[in-house]
Amino acid sequence: MRIGELAASPGAQHKMKRVGRGIGSGHGKTATRGQKGQKARTNVRPGFEGGQTPLQRRMRKRRGVSKTAMPVGPFRSEYAEVNVGQLERFEAGTTVDPQALLERRVIRKLRDGVRVLGQGELGRALTVKAHHFSASAAEKIRAAGGTVEVIAGKPKAAKASAEE
Repeated sequence: MRIGELAASPGAQHKMKRVGRGIGSGHGKTATRGQKGQKARTNVRPGFEGGQTPLQRRMRKRRGVSKTAMPVGPFRSEYAEVNVGQLERFEAGTTVDPQALLERRVIRKLRDGVRVLGQGELGRALTVKAHHFSASAAEKIRAAGGTVEVIAGKPKAAKASAEE
């Protein structure tokens, strides 16, 4: 078989409907558009609702940016989240800070800081430094004999001052 011999299965392809090509075609005169009316004439512009006030004119105008109207936006802090159970991979007595979490690939990006959450169990004493701790996470770390240290400020500001 050659590429020139390839053909679609019988019945797979239909003839194109050619309208407005005279009465003998069966689709002449009104060209399948029916009698008179808006749809029988030229196209209607997008958004036109037959004389009714269009949706885009009925909606109120929203101007400016509101902090409360934007659930995700320029004012929201996005933390890299770590669960207490993920800290099990560190040896006892280790200081776990954002840099150590990045090196061990516990988190991929630092974002606006590290938030430690309380899911999972911790069986060793660690010194954990992060930007935010949930109450249950801090409780579990202290129960295991470790310490909790809150880092102040965002890491991006610290990074920018270190480069200068």
